[in-house]
Amino acid sequence: MTQLPELSLSRQEIRRMIRQRRRALTPEQQRRFGQQAAARMLSFPPVVMAHTVAVFLSFDGELDTQPLIEQLWRAGKRVYLPVLHPFSPGNLLFLHYHPQSALVTNRLKIREPRLDVRDVLPLAKLDVLVTPLVAFDEGGQRLGMGGGFYDRTLQNWQQHKIQPVGYAHDCQLVEKLPVEEWDIPLPAVVTPSKIWEW
Repeated sequence: MTQLPELSLSRQEIRRMIRQRRRALTPEQQRRFGQQAAARMLSFPPVVMAHTVAVFLSFDGELDTQPLIEQLWRAGKRVYLPVLHPFSPGNLLFLHYHPQSALVTNRLKIREPRLDVRDVLPLAKLDVLVTPLVAFDEGGQRLGMGGGFYDRTLQNWQQHKIQPVGYAHDCQLVEKLPVEEWDIPLPAVVTPSKIWEW
């Protein structure tokens, strides 16, 4: 864990610091950590029990989700990916993702499935929501990219009976994050070395 006094840093400074830390990982570390985290996620009881799991396609040094997606497919899970909602700004839809899915690049330069309403799954039908993050702390607080997409999605996760779980490198842990009222803490985070639960 970092020894820097993160609380004295702004959210933007923490984002910058952690993203640099992620990008500094070698391709070999990224490959190894992606495999370790995928194996750990597949042993997480809510994922073991799940039929439907939403994941994300990693970019910008995020923990590689490809090994996780492939292991979920092999385990017989239905995998879903987030898509920017076409007429509800700031919100996400979740589309079924399979090996033949066509991908497009969205306005945030992130790959997502081509929108087809037949592939959309209502949030309440998702069992597990694997959540990206820039940083997390020892209390389960999550710092995202700043767009609020996942904070909005997670707003009523207990009501929808979804199990959110963050997915991150160990180097993304900080001691304590500055928290805003709209931030939704996570009940669990999986890293290559550990499953954190709160």
